[in-house]
Amino acid sequence: MNGFEDLEIWGLAREISNDVWHCMETTSLNTDYSLKNQMNASSGSIMDNIAEGFERNGNREFIQFLSIAKASCGELRSQFYRCLDRKHITQEEFERIQSKTILEGKKIGAFMAYLKKSERKGTKYD
Repeated sequence: MNGFEDLEIWGLAREISNDVWHCMETTSLNTDYSLKNQMNASSGSIMDNIAEGFERNGNREFIQFLSIAKASCGELRSQFYRCLDRKHITQEEFERIQSKTILEGKKIGAFMAYLKKSERKGTKYD
């Protein structure tokens, strides 16, 4: 693995972040400044915490940052409910993005479990 960009969970987080940006650019979410800013921050937090944790080069720290990323994923999922309730997006758009955030949360959780069981503690211990 060359870097965090090679991680499937980071790639999916990037896709989700781009989906949020697309919603901000193409729907009335663009005028709901508070919610828009919260969604931009939480979607970015998923990506950024995966990257930062990876760059720490130790599993314990990586797991901690993955936990934050997973929580941000849940936060974004909740924000999309508000987005739907305020009629910024359609039910179909909501279901599409929700399925991605649910998948991302599961993938992050599975990766955390893998790292916890791993005997390799990270490159900084090599």
